[in-house]
Amino acid sequence: MAADTSKPLFPAAPHTSLLPSHGNANRLSPEAAYWRNFRSSTLDTGSTAFSVTHLAFSPAHARPTLAAAWSSAVHLFAGDPLAPRPKVTVCKDAAAFSPSFRCDGALLAAGDGRGVVRVFRVDKPTAGPLRTLSAHAAQARVVRYPEAGGDKVHLLTAGDDALLAYWDVPSETPVFTVPAAHRDYIRAGAPSPVDHSLFATGSYDQSVKLWDARTGKAPALSFSHGASVESVLFLPSGGLLATAGGTTVKIWDVIGGGRLVHSVESHVKTIFALALGKMGATGETRLLSAGSDGYVKCFDYGELKMTHSMRYPKELLSVACSPCGTVLAAGSSKGDIFVRRRKKNATEEEEEEVVGSEFAWTMPKPEKQALKPSYYRYFLRGQNEKAKEGDFVISRPKKVKFAEHDKLLRKFRHKDALVSALAKNNPRSVVAVMEELVARRKLVRCIGNLDVAELGLLLDFLHRNATLPRYARLLLGVANKVLEMRAEDIISDDGGKLRGCIRNLKRMVVEEIKIQHTLQEIQGMISPMLALSASRLK
Repeated sequence: MAADTSKPLFPAAPHTSLLPSHGNANRLSPEAAYWRNFRSSTLDTGSTAFSVTHLAFSPAHARPTLAAAWSSAVHLFAGDPLAPRPKVTVCKDAAAFSPSFRCDGALLAAGDGRGVVRVFRVDKPTAGPLRTLSAHAAQARVVRYPEAGGDKVHLLTAGDDALLAYWDVPSETPVFTVPAAHRDYIRAGAPSPVDHSLFATGSYDQSVKLWDARTGKAPALSFSHGASVESVLFLPSGGLLATAGGTTVKIWDVIGGGRLVHSVESHVKTIFALALGKMGATGETRLLSAGSDGYVKCFDYGELKMTHSMRYPKELLSVACSPCGTVLAAGSSKGDIFVRRRKKNATEEEEEEVVGSEFAWTMPKPEKQALKPSYYRYFLRGQNEKAKEGDFVISRPKKVKFAEHDKLLRKFRHKDALVSALAKNNPRSVVAVMEELVARRKLVRCIGNLDVAELGLLLDFLHRNATLPRYARLLLGVANKVLEMRAEDIISDDGGKLRGCIRNLKRMVVEEIKIQHTLQEIQGMISPMLALSASRLK
């Protein structure tokens, strides 16, 4: 019967269930795509002998202006892209710390390793200091100008002497000082973005304190971070405060009396710096944290989730983002300043003007696509979650590593297992293998199957370990069995090396017998003395 050629042998189109899924598991989120749009470069500081301890951008200049504390000077970079400008020499024989721009960007203040704070003009960095503020007896690590209210005359300083000072800069006199503001080094400070009289400090005594310059020397609020505080930062609303210490970033509600809102543990090493980064045209801000693990983490404090991570090749001590959001800078412990720059287009500049206007409006975020069992990411969800307090953690059993002779014993390769143990020259392992072969009744057969080289290994092992008390009973029996079974191989012309091993073994046995005889003689002399002393005690 002829085949029906009116129908094709295979269907013209595959079934829809056989078609591959159109979902793309590797598709980047909009925020990840935004941060990956930055191009990386490195600013030259001249040497890698000193660390870049602090970074700060000017809040008022149209183009990004960056100040970096490195060695005994503050290096200035300005323009788009950033280009070096004349540096500000803070102190000739001490390190510079914590550069801070005034709210109008005209003045720059920085501290040094001797505890002196100096104020410079940004447009004339080489002209020398305008004002010199001396109150600290140790390193002045915290220097901050107020951000709110257009305050241009006051300055906050703190240092390793635990002294807190609030200055009237024109007269070079402190408005008030707190000699023991903390019980340890003060390494963190931040002004409030909504009130020029409020500021926060953090110390190595693990405490964070909120101060009000109008009320005097007592802190308005105090709470504990739980680790040495390296950085503090007010969020734009002024009601939330972020603190960094150890591997944790915590967000506190200062209006609610210091209530802990959220805790973030995304770093594996110490976090040294916090900063705010602006998200392009949307006008949203992200909390940036930099740590000694070489990562900068982006945190959305509105939705309380981590959104992106950026890897750097060295340990990071500082981080800063320009007010326009186009430049991200990070300072390393080796003197490098890593810069990531994003070029704005005309559309984004127009949208930024709209966002900054009185009737600001932002585009709503697209709804997140629901995960389905047909997606690969469905089976990866929850893998990075950390156990919370009260959770029952089921640990994965550790994989047991077997030695080579154990693997051979499992495969019933008895002779190979014995030779492998002898080659490792570990008496405990060799004796364990021999005992296992005795239990399996295979030791005699293994001895008979050894070639001349392998028999030499066995005799050499017996020579070294046969007289050890813990192994003597088994190994002397094995030596007797070897002499009975392999006498012909030892006597043969090819057994010269084996005969040498036998001579060594015989010599060792003779020496052991002499030792035993000597011990018996000593025992014979001591026994009457022990018996006599025992009778006297009775």
